[in-house]
Amino acid sequence: MSPTPGPPAARTILHVDMDAFYASIEIREDPALAGRPVVIGADPRGGRGRGVVSTASYEARRYGVRSAMPISQAWRRCPHAVYLPPRISLYADVSARLFEVFRGFTDLVEPLSLDEAFLDVTASRELFGEGPTIAASIKHEIREAERLTASVGVAASKYVAKVASDLEKPDGLVVVPAGTEREFLAPLGVSRLWGAGAKAQGRLHRMGLRTIGDVARLDRSVLEASLGPSAGGRFHELANGVDPRPVNPDSERKSLGKEVTFSRDVADRERVERTLLGLCEGVARGLRRQGLAGRTVHLKLRWEGFETLARQRTLEDAVTTTERIWPVARDLFREADDPSRRVRLIGVTVTGFEEGCPRQLGLFDTGAGEHRQDGDTDVRVAEVVDALSDRFGRDAVVRAALLEEAERGREP
Repeated sequence: MSPTPGPPAARTILHVDMDAFYASIEIREDPALAGRPVVIGADPRGGRGRGVVSTASYEARRYGVRSAMPISQAWRRCPHAVYLPPRISLYADVSARLFEVFRGFTDLVEPLSLDEAFLDVTASRELFGEGPTIAASIKHEIREAERLTASVGVAASKYVAKVASDLEKPDGLVVVPAGTEREFLAPLGVSRLWGAGAKAQGRLHRMGLRTIGDVARLDRSVLEASLGPSAGGRFHELANGVDPRPVNPDSERKSLGKEVTFSRDVADRERVERTLLGLCEGVARGLRRQGLAGRTVHLKLRWEGFETLARQRTLEDAVTTTERIWPVARDLFREADDPSRRVRLIGVTVTGFEEGCPRQLGLFDTGAGEHRQDGDTDVRVAEVVDALSDRFGRDAVVRAALLEEAERGREP
């Protein structure tokens, strides 16, 4: 008679979060920035710019500078900071190498962004050691290979691991042993409940609930009556450390887009459309690099005064080239445009991704037999341009319509 199997062993989940990722890379590239407040935003001109903060170094955060803050507000809080425009291609290259480090320990890697991921290392423990050992090894490899630091949370669930990774930044390593989740979460504020925005936090506060422990001790039915069955039930489970969601390595990106906030509100429609064309070019290039093709084109338009419009159009076939995205985005803009108003921001996004997208070919590949959505000529030309850009730099091939923008150094 075979013995009765015991309960399954607890999972070991890591949440790896790079510390001030964009700013840390810029400091690594220019050691003269070390120790100085550094702000990465959409405009390099500090208080005169109108972009938003992408990342701030920890020195800048001491002055209250935070991600998503308008650059002008960051400038008022920290005018002596170094303000730099983001270099997404550089950060993406570093990110790709980081994810290779992650996949050296497990195949179960779920990307959340360029600088953040969940790893399920349950099956890796026999080969690499227990969770804290694996986390320390990952931190060491990142430091040695990239001269960057990461903070890691180790727990039996995604939610608890994510909370843990944020508690001792920068360069932190926080371990929450299985079975201690409720005790670990109890003293933390309700703002750390995943998905609890300002409105939900306000309701919880009005109910007298200030900490996650307060939420855990309250009867689930009371939470559901106040917040609704979905949110109330979810917060009750999270507060008690319950999060059975698996790490999903096949988590697909849902959208790819680019936008520009002009340094001054723009009345010149030709300039707005040239900018939109450049954004379409960047989105198309990103789609091909990631092997994606989408069917829905979205336009984002913000007027002076911050009124924002959104328009979209779904196509019969998935698209990957500027030749297919640009006419749709241009038409959406012209249909929504009010010529009497100045434009503050313009953006384009593609969603509705499909499988079977064309891969990016090498410069001299024939591509025989490859399936293509956008029309063989458009895709082939785009792939050749991609290959030339990879080999000789992004500006090796520039559309004639964008030459003026490139020469003037404007967006995009």
